Amino acid sequence: MSAPHAASAVRSLLPPRDLVRVGSRRWFLQTGLAGFAGLTLADTLRAKAPSASASKKSVILFWLSGGPSQIDTWDPKPDAPSEVRGPYKTIATSVPGTRFCEHLPLQARVAHKLTVLRAVDCSASDHTPITMQAGHPLARRTNDGKDGGGYPSMGSVAAKFRGTNAPAMPAFVGLADSWKADVYGAGHMGHAFEPVKGTELPGRLALPAGVEVAQLRDRDALRKQFDTLRRDLDTGHQMAATDGFADKALDMIVSQQVRDAFDVAKEPDKLRDAYGRVSVGEKALLARRLVEAGSTFVLVSGRWGYFDHHGDEVPPWGGIQKGLTPILPTIDRALSTLIEDLDARGLLESTLVLMLGEFGRSPKMTKDAGRDHWTSVMSMLAAGGAGSRGCVVGGTDAHGGTVKSRKVTPADLAATVFRHLDIPLDAQWTSPQGRPIPIVADTGTPVAELV
Repeated sequence: MSAPHAASAVRSLLPPRDLVRVGSRRWFLQTGLAGFAGLTLADTLRAKAPSASASKKSVILFWLSGGPSQIDTWDPKPDAPSEVRGPYKTIATSVPGTRFCEHLPLQARVAHKLTVLRAVDCSASDHTPITMQAGHPLARRTNDGKDGGGYPSMGSVAAKFRGTNAPAMPAFVGLADSWKADVYGAGHMGHAFEPVKGTELPGRLALPAGVEVAQLRDRDALRKQFDTLRRDLDTGHQMAATDGFADKALDMIVSQQVRDAFDVAKEPDKLRDAYGRVSVGEKALLARRLVEAGSTFVLVSGRWGYFDHHGDEVPPWGGIQKGLTPILPTIDRALSTLIEDLDARGLLESTLVLMLGEFGRSPKMTKDAGRDHWTSVMSMLAAGGAGSRGCVVGGTDAHGGTVKSRKVTPADLAATVFRHLDIPLDAQWTSPQGRPIPIVADTGTPVAELV
């Protein structure tokens, strides 16, 4: 990843300097009281908070946008012909008999804390995050303005049925630069359960110079300004909430807990270096801070489409040798450091970590030393939670192109996530037409090794 992009990624997590006068329309819009990503912050916080006795469980999902090659990561085929096995050598891991690509040495070192899923069915998926982030085979790209069929993402289901682990924290946070391409939202479940744009939130929470928290707690004055703004700006749901949920939105703005959670500069330089001072590393560290502070579901995407490796002469991402090679060390460092960090803090059992993309890549390499889209099977990693560790679930044929054993479907993935979060698998949400919709497709079953 280039130095300019890395610098840009770090800057995107810092508050902007164009702060404006408290009480102005622009300030309310900026802080999110009139909307984060097209929804009210008050609506976002309408997701219920857990009871005081509820355990603090969370999910961090790394989205490898573009579709990573299973053969060149976690399902290498060293005995296959050269056009299948690709340019990389393989290395032993801390799990006897399990080998990874040579460019993932840090993940290989912590493989005893990981679960590798090598037979993930992505046949319903397309070049978007919809199917796999929804964990639903009927949530698909349709190119007719109705992508996803209204089915919500797993993060939105978590926001609705579990809520946040801490009252001031957003339940579902997306850490991505390209929203539409890398983060799937609530579908028809409702605006209240859309993800918050975590890379923009720090700037919206920053207070202008000279403004004190006490000033913002003059709720009577603020409510009067809400009323004025509603008359001028209300277009439906945008400024609809001025009740107790608006108070919760204000609590987020003035909360030191929220401010601290988004401030990665509070971390030691040594730890920031360990995660990697590039986009995916900075976001992984921020994800840990967010779940530690109380967010339930955090999605991390390093960059739009950067695993779409069709060929070394095919722009913009290149092929396996020129495109994938410099990227693998960044996800290797980010994931392995996160696992060790969570474990050291006693958070690994309560945090389910997933790393996946929308599909795999073709077993046979292209003429330009790349691999094309492959929806028959893909690999992914999982860590944390209460399940087994240091195991491989499922397998593919000798060329890594078809499922040979233990197929894992998108619905199985959703069932696993919801079981980890203690969400009843028979829960339902109500469509705009009043129909009850199950959160898990009929065939979805939790992956036993992960729960």
